[in-house]
Amino acid sequence: MRILLIEDDPDLAHWLSKALHKNAGFNVEWVNDGLLAYKQLHLEEFDAIVLDLGIPSLDGYSLLNKLRTEDNHTPILVLTARDSLATRVNTLDSGADDFLPKPFMMEELIARLSALIRRSRGKDKPSMSCGSLRYDTSSKCFFLASIPLSLTPRESEVLRILLQKSGEPINKQFILDRLTNIDEHFNLDAIEVIIHRLRKKLHQSDIQITTLRGIGYCLEPVTPPLSNQQP
Repeated sequence: MRILLIEDDPDLAHWLSKALHKNAGFNVEWVNDGLLAYKQLHLEEFDAIVLDLGIPSLDGYSLLNKLRTEDNHTPILVLTARDSLATRVNTLDSGADDFLPKPFMMEELIARLSALIRRSRGKDKPSMSCGSLRYDTSSKCFFLASIPLSLTPRESEVLRILLQKSGEPINKQFILDRLTNIDEHFNLDAIEVIIHRLRKKLHQSDIQITTLRGIGYCLEPVTPPLSNQQP
């Protein structure tokens, strides 16, 4: 899982990056400037953002407002030393998903981040679906037209990522970034093989994995052919 850390204190940022990776397997990218973070979020996609309010160029409140106004729904957890009721209310009203005052315990930060990512991925919902494909988040099983779909753990993880983004194109690197903390032996070639296997298992169903050349893969319902019959 990829985290964007927006923090202008280099010592704190270095410690956070190492601790989040070591204790939770998060891949952390750090920027120390609000404007740079805003530009990076237009180029890349992250599973969550950890944001300090007192950052230069574009302060935390302004960055929050810009992202939410532009319909960027990446989960955002705010870290700040301004621990007051007014700050909490303003932060949440500006679009933050959670708030953690400094100083804090690393265990709590990881727990809060993990909860935000689960909610954003739909894991707090009983199921996700696309066409006749359904994923039960409790049993972690896939069903195709109510029939259990036999998948390997790797196939299941890749299909879950595709289902979470159904209707949207995602590239192989996006998938890889979300799997390396689960299986360090994953690589881009392995993802191609898994996509091939998933296509065979979804063959003749009402959904498909489409390849968009130069963009990535997209899980979507099968478009029925146009009828050639004259009205």
